[in-house]
This record gives sequence, structure tokens and C-alpha cells, in this order.
Amino acid sequence: MDRVLLDQVIMTDYGQFDLIWADEGGFDGIFERCFEGQVNGLVGAAAPNGVYINLGRRSGGSDMCIVLLDKRPATEPDSAWEDIVEVSFALPPGHDLRWASWADETKGELANVPPGSYRLRVSAKGRDEGHDGEFSEEVVDHYLLEMWPATPKPDAIVRSKSQSAEYWHKTWGSRR
Repeated sequence: MDRVLLDQVIMTDYGQFDLIWADEGGFDGIFERCFEGQVNGLVGAAAPNGVYINLGRRSGGSDMCIVLLDKRPATEPDSAWEDIVEVSFALPPGHDLRWASWADETKGELANVPPGSYRLRVSAKGRDEGHDGEFSEEVVDHYLLEMWPATPKPDAIVRSKSQSAEYWHKTWGSRR
């Protein structure tokens, strides 16, 4: 049964959103550690204690929905999403999955996610609007994170339509 783990506007700074499962998890400013061996530059899953997600806007609120699925979602993702990246990560036994924005400005738990290997699809729309309106008081960028049990495989850029995504794929991706 599919389960919504989070559905809210996340306040952040520096466009940082992390999924973490260890005290030392989360983006530490070293992009190489997050994106080593990856082709995408939006979702860094190379570090052992968390997944870093680069949001389109620098500061303010971004719409975030995280869903735990029983199986892989439809092969062709909804075309409303401009940018889509997939990565793999492993949640070790005895660890709880949490989320945090920059410097733990906002944070929370993602309850009852069993340990194991997962595939994570991050879909985004409004990244360019988020960049252009980075200090807007309105929500301008939206994210859907879908995760399901799966054997690990290399990251993939499924769709890349925004200028923001193209910039980050060239800047921090292309490391494989």
C-alpha cells in the first residue's frame, strides 16, 4: 500500500534538502562526496549516510511530497514534471529515515520506513521559477519524492527540461 510520508511546504536555505539516517548524515558542503560516480547533479546519493537534494530556490518555501511505494511507479512519469532523476540508496537496519533542510532549520521523521535497498525518483517542476524568484514569498517550486524497494543500480536522468537542472547536471553530475 502506498503511503504519504510527508506533504508540506518545507522552509529551507541554500536550496538544501536531505534524507538522512545517521547523525553525521546530510550535505556537508562537499559536492564531490555526494555526487561521486553519478551522472546527475540534482540528487546526490553517493554518501553513505544520506541523500542530498538540490532544490531550485535558494531560500523560502518549497512544496515537498514524499511517498513510500510498494513497487516501482509507472514507467512514464507524469509529463507535468520538468525534471526527473532516479538514484538508489540503502537504509541500514536500526536506523530511522529523517529529513532536514539546511542546518536542520526544519526537520522531521519519515515514520515506519523499513530498512533495505530503495530506488528514489525525484520529480521537480518550477526549478527555473525557484531560481528566478528565490526570495519570493509564494511557493514557486514543487517536488515529488517516490521511493520503493529495489536492488541498487546507477543513477539516471529521466527528464531534464529546466535550465537550472541542466546547469547542475553539468556542474556536479557527469562523474561516471
